[in-house]
Amino acid sequence: MGGVRPSSTELHDRKDGKAPPPTAAGDKGLDAGAQFVLKSRGSWIHSGYHLTTSIVAPPLLSLPFAFASLGWTAGVVCLVIGAVVTFYSYNLLSLVLEHHAQLGHRHLRFRDMANDILGPKWGRYYVGPIQFMVCYGAVVGSTLLGGQCMKAIYLLSNPDGDMKLYEFVIIFGGLMLILAQIPSFHSLRHINLVSLVLCLAYSACATAGSIYIGSSSKGPRKDYSLDSNNETRIFGIFNALAIIATTFGNGIIPEIQATLAPPVKGKMFKGLCVCYVVVTVTFFSVAISGYWAFGNQADGSILSNFLDDYGKSLVPKWFVLMTNAFTILQLSAVAVVYLQPTNEVLERTFADPRSGEFSARNVIPRVISRSLSVVIATTIAAMLPFFGDINAMIGAFGFMPLDFVLPVIFFNLTFKPSKRGLIFWLNTTIAVVFSVLAVIAAVAAVRQISLDAKTYRLFANV
Repeated sequence: MGGVRPSSTELHDRKDGKAPPPTAAGDKGLDAGAQFVLKSRGSWIHSGYHLTTSIVAPPLLSLPFAFASLGWTAGVVCLVIGAVVTFYSYNLLSLVLEHHAQLGHRHLRFRDMANDILGPKWGRYYVGPIQFMVCYGAVVGSTLLGGQCMKAIYLLSNPDGDMKLYEFVIIFGGLMLILAQIPSFHSLRHINLVSLVLCLAYSACATAGSIYIGSSSKGPRKDYSLDSNNETRIFGIFNALAIIATTFGNGIIPEIQATLAPPVKGKMFKGLCVCYVVVTVTFFSVAISGYWAFGNQADGSILSNFLDDYGKSLVPKWFVLMTNAFTILQLSAVAVVYLQPTNEVLERTFADPRSGEFSARNVIPRVISRSLSVVIATTIAAMLPFFGDINAMIGAFGFMPLDFVLPVIFFNLTFKPSKRGLIFWLNTTIAVVFSVLAVIAAVAAVRQISLDAKTYRLFANV
C-alpha cells in the first residue's frame, strides 16, 4: 500500500473523468495484513465503537490526579482544549484519508499516509516505529493495569492473601491470549460495543463513589492548594499536561477508518461524534467529581482513593468490586484494539494472501505469532510494574506527535490552505505548541523515572 496517488494522467485517461475506484481492504491484490486484519466492512457506528474503546479507557481515572497539579481553572481549561484539539485533529486526519480515497488510493495504515505525504523514510523510520511503540506500550500498560485491578479485588476479598501482582498480570495475559486470536479489527465491533457500555459504567461508578465519599465525613479534608515547591509544581504541571494529552490519545485513526466499507465519506465524522459524546460525559464527570472529593490528595487512579490508609473501603465493598470488574473487562477490549497494528504486521509477515484466511497455512502462523506477541507483552508487564513511568515517556514521544502534530501537518501538505487564512495558521500553531509540549513532557517523564529509579525492582509486588 506504499505507492503514490494516481497521477493526473491516470485520472485524465478515464473516459468518465472520475478517479479510479478506491483500493480497499479485502481486495485480493493487497498484502495479508490489509486483507485479513484491516478488512473494510464496517459502518459509521462501528467506527464509533472502535474510537470509543481506543480513547475512553481506564487511564481517564487519572484525570483527578492531573487536576491536583493544575487546580480548578487550569484543569478544566486544559481538559476542554484537549477535547477540542483532538476532535479537530482526528477530523482533519479523516478528511485527508477521504481525499486520498477519492483520488483512488486509500491509505489503510498510518505509515501509508506518512509514506505518501512526507516520503518513504518518514513512514519507515519515524511514524511506523513510533506508532508500533505507542500501541504495543498501550497493550503492556493495559495488561499491567488489568493485573492491578485483579489484585485490588483479591485484597478486598482476602486482605491477608499472599498472591503477587505478577500472578494477576499473568492471569490477565491468559484472557488476552484468547482475545488476540480474533481474526480482524472489524470482528471486534461487538466487543467494542460492550466496551462502550463498560466505560460508561465504571465512569459512572467512579463519579458516584467520589460524590458519596466527598459528601460524607469519611473523605479527606478538601484542599485544592498547589504544591509550594516551585520546581515540583512546574514539573507537576508538565506531567499533568502529558496525562491529559495521553488520555485523549489514539494513534490508530487510519486503521480504524480502514475498517469502514467504501465509500468512506462522512462516516468517520459520525463515528467521532459518537465517541466524543462518551468522552465528554466520562472525562469531565470523573475529573471534576474526583478532584472535588479528594482535592490534591487524588491518587494516580481515583479508585485508590476509595480505600483509606488502612485498606478499608470508604464505599460498600461490593461497589469497589463491581467498579474494578467493569474496568478489567474494558481493559481487555482496549488491549486487543491496540494489538491490531501488531497483528497487521505479523499477518503481513507470516500469512499468505493467496490462501484462505482460515486455511491451515494462515491459521497456524497466526495463532503462534499472536500468542508470542501477547506472551511478550505480559512478561514485560509482570517484570516492570512501574511501566506507568515509562509509558508517560512513550506518550510524550508518541501520542503527542501522532495525535496533535502530524494530523495538522498532513492536512496543510495535502490541501495547501492559504497562508493568509485562519486554517493554515491555526494548524501551524497547534503543531508548534504541541511539539514543544511533547519535548517538555518527555523531559518531565525522564525526571520522574530518575526519581523513582531507586524503587524499581523486577517483578515487584506494588
